[in-house]
Amino acid sequence: MLLAQVSDLHLRPVGLPADRVVETNMLAERAFRAIARMRPTVDAVILSGDLTESGLLPEYEVLVAMLGRHLHCPVLAIPGNHDQRENFRSSLAHLPGVTEDAEFVQYSRDLGPLRLLMLDTVVPGAAHGELCIKRREWLERTLKKTPAKPTVVVMHHPPFDCGIAHMDRIKLAQSEEFVAILRRHPEVRRILCGHVHRPTTTRIAQAVATIAPSIAHQVALDLDPAGPSAFVMEPAAFQLHRVDDGGEVVSHIAYVEDFPGPFPFISPSDHAES
Repeated sequence: MLLAQVSDLHLRPVGLPADRVVETNMLAERAFRAIARMRPTVDAVILSGDLTESGLLPEYEVLVAMLGRHLHCPVLAIPGNHDQRENFRSSLAHLPGVTEDAEFVQYSRDLGPLRLLMLDTVVPGAAHGELCIKRREWLERTLKKTPAKPTVVVMHHPPFDCGIAHMDRIKLAQSEEFVAILRRHPEVRRILCGHVHRPTTTRIAQAVATIAPSIAHQVALDLDPAGPSAFVMEPAAFQLHRVDDGGEVVSHIAYVEDFPGPFPFISPSDHAES
């Protein structure tokens, strides 16, 4: 099974760039086209937050149109801090699970051998993420339902420091409480995040935690604690997660744009045999 994780689209109303210079609508369209062309085909697409720049209804209209043009597989989505939860819910109500919870955009879905827990970490009007007591209780309750099933938690805000200071200040606030829940549930094998606009990997309790790059602009790789908040136009990418029959996950970074190749490996005649 193949799962494509697309993060941090930051879509704008038609004709408007994000941050004055980033043509996010064009870049997202290009990414969805690349996913639609993949062989073997992708079984589901995960949208891990910041689908829009400002949470405006016209921005969600752009997204709905793109999904309809390019994707013919299940799409599982959660909001990020740039989204507005109510506009997200009303515009994307046709997607699985979006309106399942009365208060938050969070739900679980079984995909083959894997259970995905889509977790809402949004704080309206704030950039950081939170897991209030209601959301922590939902997470624990949902995990207890099928404790033997390999599980992946999808959340926008990373529950760990990545070393980019201005992003670490707006990570998940209740990271310690989240890790404590993980330790009680060894079936959680992966944590998939967005928010930071850079491919990043670490371990949290028993789980491998990754941050997906953006399919638009990337946050500048600046590990100076006093470094400014800035972005760069490094190559757009998404994560491709390959799941085997036992629920083990292997993740790849898939670049959106085309590059020269592929070329066959042809050794010269005097190449030493190994």
